[in-house]
Amino acid sequence: MPYITIPKQFREPSRVIKSQLFLRPKRLAIFEACLIGLISGLAGVLLKLGVGWLGSWRVATSTVIPAWILLPSVGLCGGLLTGFLVERFAPETAGSGIPHVKAALGGVNLSLDLRVAVAKLLTTILAVGSGLTLGRQGPTVQIGASLAGWIGHLMPTSPDYRRQLIACGAAAGLAAGFNAPIAGVLFVVEELLQDVSGLTLGTAIIASFIGAVVSQLLGGDSLSLNLRAYQTSFDAHEIPFYILLGVLAGLLGALFTKGIIASLQFNRRSLKLALPARMALAGIICGSVIALLPENFRNNTGLREFLLTGEASGITSLIAFVAHFFLTIISAASGAPGGLFSPALVMGSALGHMVGIVQADSLGLGLPVTYALAGMGAFFCAVSRAPITAVVIVFEITADFKLVLPLMICSVVAYLVAEKVEGGSLYDRLLEFNGIQLTQAKAASNTLSDLHADDVMQRRVETLSSMLTFDEVMQAFSRSHHRGFPVVEDGKLVGIVSQTDLANASERNFSGNSLLKEFMTVQPIAVKAKDTLSEVLYRLNNYNISRLPVVEGRRLVGIITRSDIIRVESDRLSGETTQGPHPEPSYVVYQTKAPQVGNGRLLVPLSNPQTAPALLRLAAAIARDRNYELECLQIILVPRNSSPSESAVRTTKSRRLLQQAERIIRNWNLPVHTQIRVAHDVPNAILETIKEGHIDLILMGWQGELSTKERIFGDVVDTVIRQAGCEVILVKWSEKLLATRKKVDGADHPTLAIGSDSSATPETELSPPNSDIPGPELGLHTLMGLHRWLVPIRGGYKQAAALRLLPALVAASAVPEIKLCQVHQPSVAEPDRGELKQAAEFIKRRVSCSIIATSVCAQSVSDALIDLAQNDQCDAIVLGASREGLLKQVIQGNIPEAVARGCDCTVILVRSAN
Repeated sequence: MPYITIPKQFREPSRVIKSQLFLRPKRLAIFEACLIGLISGLAGVLLKLGVGWLGSWRVATSTVIPAWILLPSVGLCGGLLTGFLVERFAPETAGSGIPHVKAALGGVNLSLDLRVAVAKLLTTILAVGSGLTLGRQGPTVQIGASLAGWIGHLMPTSPDYRRQLIACGAAAGLAAGFNAPIAGVLFVVEELLQDVSGLTLGTAIIASFIGAVVSQLLGGDSLSLNLRAYQTSFDAHEIPFYILLGVLAGLLGALFTKGIIASLQFNRRSLKLALPARMALAGIICGSVIALLPENFRNNTGLREFLLTGEASGITSLIAFVAHFFLTIISAASGAPGGLFSPALVMGSALGHMVGIVQADSLGLGLPVTYALAGMGAFFCAVSRAPITAVVIVFEITADFKLVLPLMICSVVAYLVAEKVEGGSLYDRLLEFNGIQLTQAKAASNTLSDLHADDVMQRRVETLSSMLTFDEVMQAFSRSHHRGFPVVEDGKLVGIVSQTDLANASERNFSGNSLLKEFMTVQPIAVKAKDTLSEVLYRLNNYNISRLPVVEGRRLVGIITRSDIIRVESDRLSGETTQGPHPEPSYVVYQTKAPQVGNGRLLVPLSNPQTAPALLRLAAAIARDRNYELECLQIILVPRNSSPSESAVRTTKSRRLLQQAERIIRNWNLPVHTQIRVAHDVPNAILETIKEGHIDLILMGWQGELSTKERIFGDVVDTVIRQAGCEVILVKWSEKLLATRKKVDGADHPTLAIGSDSSATPETELSPPNSDIPGPELGLHTLMGLHRWLVPIRGGYKQAAALRLLPALVAASAVPEIKLCQVHQPSVAEPDRGELKQAAEFIKRRVSCSIIATSVCAQSVSDALIDLAQNDQCDAIVLGASREGLLKQVIQGNIPEAVARGCDCTVILVRSAN
């Protein structure tokens, strides 16, 4: 039965109780919402003051120094400096930042912390203040979300609750940018989350209103519009013109979106300039064009107010729309930090003003200012695809009820037309351009949020009583393969006992009659039956454990493991369901045992006689390096209508094969156990062996290609990856290596398939012809034939499963060479090579061989690895991933499968136990 072992550092009862009480989300919700709103509001004020100061200096100085010299120069310097800061300190701050927040809320692991917030604040001030045609309201969303993410790290909670904090920060940021608290909440729900079920509206509303109040008190009106001086009107006869305005806004808004994406593609494929150069070029263009236009165009706020007064002519409005349309596309495509809200409002007001002039000349009913305000909402809606937010944001700015109906007509029509031309908002297109598909990410996130612990937990749990003596507990451990047991009294969880507790009790000289309650770990970490899988996974990761008791109140109702979560997530993502009757447990018909003297146990299922010799040698290298025992397994399948325990099977050939494998392993003085199981299917038999034998690592062969479209690696390997609680190593052998080993091992003879009637004996597969069994004097390196190892590095090197395996692999190589590589996207001009250097130093301290570290720029990770392996004539590629990371990686694009299919060298895939 499943069990749990609590790390020693988490066994202090007072510490655990105080931590859980203090971090209870309900106790902190209001405080955190207020804090997020306050900090986001202050950040919005600082951003407004900074942009206003730099922009005012630029405009004032342009009256002293010729504008055609000053404005392009300031744009050049500001863009160059902004690009350098973004590229060097925070690449996440490029662009408006809203797609980044949307991806983070959609389940993509992206940085949102204090570093991002500060960098976004400073770079936006530089970019917008230098004259790039962008706004400051969009960046406040990322700033607020980043500050909320930072607060979430300071006060650790579950992933679901941290996601709510980020949503609160985004709402507070937008509210601070526009002084529109209701619009801030609606935008988060309508565009960023597109779902209200996962958001606590109360905290979001509190944060949004506090952010708006702080911004209003310290920064004044967001758009600096004296709207009380403007008169608006509406007549039913004007509806066709408002519909026309909505159609134009929808068409031009969709064209605006397409223009930004096309410009981004041009910059990536043709221009290929570094980020600072692109921003500097955009700054020069914006400065030069604005210098040629009237002075009103040098300040976006002043231009918007000029258009809303009705004093501008139709030609001025047309020039304003065209200039902002193209300059905003150029600025946004450069990657400069700045938003699209403000330019969209300017373009919308210009477009609405032109339609209003046409209406006034035709009907003479409405005022152009009403159309200008309605156009602001319509164009904003066409870009963001958030019609409710568009209506509310303009209404909150104007507080004019006469505008509600024109705004609704224009915004809804603009939304329908824009969706007809091209579905999805600009932010969705930007995410797709960067290779992020939120559909899959949200599916994984929803799996963890929709299901609860009692949906997937194992209800049968082996427990102990707290009144057992020390000797009785020792007997319980000796009879079971478990390393820990929950302790219950009257069905209530009161503690947990592990092998570490027994060792500590022995050191403290507890007598054999000492009761379990005296040395068990009291008040263990547990989860409630109705906790979401996201909460369960957070606790597993936070406390670095693999299993958690599930309780209702204090009553133990089950236990949940990391494997349970991965299995459910994989099944939900792949759409698979369990069909047919559940297979019966496998039955052991043959077994040999060796002394249990190792630190762990390595399982080697033998199924392919062609690769069995190489697999055994690799297993011997790993076992010798880690001081593991080896377990060799053969499985005989029987039909589902036959019980494995009652089926008559022939085991002679399988026993001979296992005996030969046993002889090979023992030549390296390694303890080896063997067994033959009769089963209905292979994966369940392997999983049962892992659980019963307490396996620490399983080594399996892999063909390197998918068995079916629905599977990742194939039926057997998929199931083991999902459910096995131990470390998993998959090996796809090079065809050249197998051909070479055939000649050495004498495998040219007919091979023995499991359960076949071939006359070949097991010895013909595993031993060289006319020779004795190869002993340790030959060395593992003469048997494996692998010397040049390629290892890609990504993420924390200390936890990299591939790096931990290298010492064993190198020990089995004659003249080993290791090449560490880091693959980065072309959009990253100067990648951070810190992890690569640290990984190289990490390996140098553990092995004595040649180590080369290199960084490669490529669009595809798999293509880059294949090219490196072929150019450097590598013998093997070692890929590593965590269980969760591997699952998400292969669903979004099976990198290991692509590498194995496109490369002729050996591919070793290591999936860590955590």
